[in-house]
Amino acid sequence: MKLLTIVCAWLVYGAVHSLLASTAAKAWVARRRPDLMPIYRLAFNAFATIALLPVLWLVYGTESDWLWRLTGAWAWLSNGLALAAVAGFAVTARAYDMDEFLGLRQLRQNDRGTDDREGFTLSYLHRFVRHPWYFLGLVLVWTRDMNGPLLVSAVAITLYFIIGSRFEERKLVALHGDAYRKYLAKVPGLLPLPWRHLTRAEADELVQRPRHR
Repeated sequence: MKLLTIVCAWLVYGAVHSLLASTAAKAWVARRRPDLMPIYRLAFNAFATIALLPVLWLVYGTESDWLWRLTGAWAWLSNGLALAAVAGFAVTARAYDMDEFLGLRQLRQNDRGTDDREGFTLSYLHRFVRHPWYFLGLVLVWTRDMNGPLLVSAVAITLYFIIGSRFEERKLVALHGDAYRKYLAKVPGLLPLPWRHLTRAEADELVQRPRHR
């Protein structure tokens, strides 16, 4: 029952998170309360963070036997991969407009629009995987010691990344057109594959490519 409760908590969190992030939800707010749009992204990020806390409390507060615990060289390897993932977040963040991502630009400019203003940019990791933050998140999730609640959470997060990335890419295709379609065809979504990546020149060409829907 406890594991089922955790599954339900992740399902509710994922559904609400996806709903509030959708273009339809933002358009609904824009029609009825356009004055709230400048704070929408900032409020969304705050809600997503606060709403995550009770889910994590449930996961880490549920006692369960360990399914596996990494020791010795395996522990060093897993912790090294986790640290590399944290560094990857920091490096890749430079490719994003963090003011846009956090909602600070919208608040500062009193932007009441529903569309993202961020341009099409590719960091080094974007040349190897379309969603580097999701990939790095998966590295963090799956390099930890596992008990029942953590394993259920890891599976739920993985499924959410898979499903959420599909919805996100629909918006990115609509926003960036042919450039993103070509990017989709060339680079894998969540897990890097050695034989599918962009060279530096190819990445630069895609970023500079005119947008055609």
